[in-house]
Amino acid sequence: MMNDFAEARRHMVESQLRPREVTDKALLAAMLDVPRERFVPETRAGLAYSDMRHVLPGAGDRVLPAPEAFARLVQLGEITRSDVVLDVACGTGYSSAVLARIAGAVVALEEDSELAAMADAALTGLEVGNAVVLTGPLAAGVASEAPFDVIVIEGAVAIMPDALFDQLKEGGRLVTGMAHGRTVVASLFVKAGGIVAQHAMFNIGLPALSAFAAPSGFSF
Repeated sequence: MMNDFAEARRHMVESQLRPREVTDKALLAAMLDVPRERFVPETRAGLAYSDMRHVLPGAGDRVLPAPEAFARLVQLGEITRSDVVLDVACGTGYSSAVLARIAGAVVALEEDSELAAMADAALTGLEVGNAVVLTGPLAAGVASEAPFDVIVIEGAVAIMPDALFDQLKEGGRLVTGMAHGRTVVASLFVKAGGIVAQHAMFNIGLPALSAFAAPSGFSF
């Protein structure tokens, strides 16, 4: 079965990631190495590498993004081994395991305590030594560990809180999906001179995060 999963990872990289212009060598190597099947419900392990989202256990409606969407989003951040990364909405920890292989250190933030416990256990089981899982409100970030070189928000965001921009280093990048009605646009935010500029990049299939939902009655 281990060999089957290894082959599934290789097929994922070759058939889902490379054709969608995921070219970052370190990211491709990380996704070829991290056992995604350990981060989905056991009954879904056989589908872990398919081009689809996976509903995660817990109290909310959280999902693990499809490999292609996750990879294209992360690639926007141009993460290097010298970067400290904040992984917002880490879920069961797959993203943090991948990020830990391409960054210097990862702070994984999860508001669902059950998911946070699963992420911590999975990362410990894989002996990931440069990532820590913290529990708290997603929109608040982790000010005590700031500033960050890169912030990755794993989902569709309707409203971006200033708190996360405040936690970016000068020259730092934040990547997420900005929700515009039913359309989600992968977006790169770059902080320069204390000002954050937004760059809309491409449409992307990311799940909505209720922690970043627009207030009732708000319209774009």
